[in-house]
Amino acid sequence: MSGSYDVVVVGAGIVGAACARACAGAGLRVLVLERERVAGGTTGSAMGHLVVLDDSPAQFALTEYSRRLWRDLIPSAPPDLEHEQCGTLWVAADDEEMCEVERKHAYYEQRGVTTHRLDARELRREEPHLRPDLAGGLCIVEDAVIYPPVATRFLLDEARGRGAEVRTRTEVKAMLPAGGVHLVDGTEIHAGAVVNAAGCNAPALTSELPLRGRKGHLAITERYPGFARHEIIELGYLKSAHTFSTESVAFNLQPRKTGQLLIGSSRQFDSPHGAVEFAMLRRMLDRAVSYMPDLRTLTVLRCWAGFRPATPDKLPYIGRDPRQDRLWLATGHEGLGITTSLATGQILADLLMRRKPAIPPEPYLPDRIWRQEDSHARCHADN
Repeated sequence: MSGSYDVVVVGAGIVGAACARACAGAGLRVLVLERERVAGGTTGSAMGHLVVLDDSPAQFALTEYSRRLWRDLIPSAPPDLEHEQCGTLWVAADDEEMCEVERKHAYYEQRGVTTHRLDARELRREEPHLRPDLAGGLCIVEDAVIYPPVATRFLLDEARGRGAEVRTRTEVKAMLPAGGVHLVDGTEIHAGAVVNAAGCNAPALTSELPLRGRKGHLAITERYPGFARHEIIELGYLKSAHTFSTESVAFNLQPRKTGQLLIGSSRQFDSPHGAVEFAMLRRMLDRAVSYMPDLRTLTVLRCWAGFRPATPDKLPYIGRDPRQDRLWLATGHEGLGITTSLATGQILADLLMRRKPAIPPEPYLPDRIWRQEDSHARCHADN
């Protein structure tokens, strides 16, 4: 047996780091365990946007709350975080998508999120490399980008400053029913609570967890300062994001403070490996060029693929596992882990401390998994 803690966080991606920071800030004795290296999984392969999204009221609440937490934290972050408030520019290909621009604009404005609508001429002026026949767009002014590995290390440094301990190259084999973890090397570490923040590996530690790894490709270019001013996303991205069973690509471009451009995105389930699939990569880049033709003249330095933990209802699991009092979950964020990490950590710490979170936690609680299963079972029984 080795040590005793109030909270053991399994996983040192950005979500685990945020949970450790918030729990340590609440005065709890925290240990973070990572089987590989800090930010070595989903976080290390992510784009790094801080965005507000409105796929559902629960998604909006979580992303808006977390973006506010990031805004308050950014002034104390190191320069190599590469924070850039470039705004997100949603581009509409036709009149039908301009209707979605109007809907999003009204939704955000009613909730205090600053947006600017752009017609075709204004869109061309803002981003001259976009193709000229686009109908217009919507800019979410306060959205930003950061560099995820540095953000994760920053959060862990803050957690350490509050007394947390971090161990890498330390693999958890199983959760202890009485509280704590059993390591692969045979060591047992006891704790009042264990937080499963292991991303795509979370189901290996929490049985019957409906979570699937969704593979995505990204490419990064040489430095081309000023080529793009905003993070640019096609409104068709929403249709891609809502698809849970098929392969898809959508145009998503992110300018970095270095002058490089990060190009995405693709989505596919059940890929057997994490290697780059060149057919999917070509589809993704062709899609990007169809929106921004001048991209074909740029040099791509590197391409990679990674997996993002996806839940059936597109919302993360944040809270106690109802089957085991000492086990908590903080996983299932798919492509929003960077944005929602701070809110996740704060909600989790509030629930652990029996405090009321700043936003209602019910949409994210893991017990919805079994509530839904019970509901489906009753429906089948009635039929």
